[in-house]
Amino acid sequence: MDTRDAVAKAREMGLDLVEIAPTAKPPVCKIIDYGKFLYEQKKKAHEAKKKQVTVQVKEIKFRPGTDDHDYDYRMEHARQWLGEGDKVRAAIAFRGREMTHRELGAKILKKLTVDLADLADVEVYPKMEGYQMFTIFIPKKAKPEVKKTSAPAPAEKKAEKVEKPGPVKKEPKKAAAKATAEPKAEDEIF
Repeated sequence: MDTRDAVAKAREMGLDLVEIAPTAKPPVCKIIDYGKFLYEQKKKAHEAKKKQVTVQVKEIKFRPGTDDHDYDYRMEHARQWLGEGDKVRAAIAFRGREMTHRELGAKILKKLTVDLADLADVEVYPKMEGYQMFTIFIPKKAKPEVKKTSAPAPAEKKAEKVEKPGPVKKEPKKAAAKATAEPKAEDEIF
């Protein structure tokens, strides 16, 4: 359609002629309400932004002499953050003469890498930067498949409740101990 005819038709209808695809041959235009068009575009952009996932880099700090409990505590935080989809930067700070024993820091980071292997991949392998040794972990792309146990349906659960047997009589502990302590004739070697 000729541009002048399209503009005349749009004015006749009380709408606007909006160029949708200017790079197409020939350019594509629509007769629409331009205000409504802008509103819908803004709404789509807002929805896209809402669904966007922002990845943060969270940091856990160690020292070469970090003890087991402190290590476990920080490792659990790293597991939690990786589960939430964030990156984790593990750093070991060296002070003074500790720089001569970098192998202690490497040992901690290696242990952390092994402990987080099920949840994370290593993005940056351990390296020194000034007085710090660090590594960066990223969550694994494919989530580990959890084996689902077939949970009984609600009707089956009710049936289970009805079929439950009464309390089980337990053998006294002394009698059970005697039974296991006394060898049977078959068990005797000589």
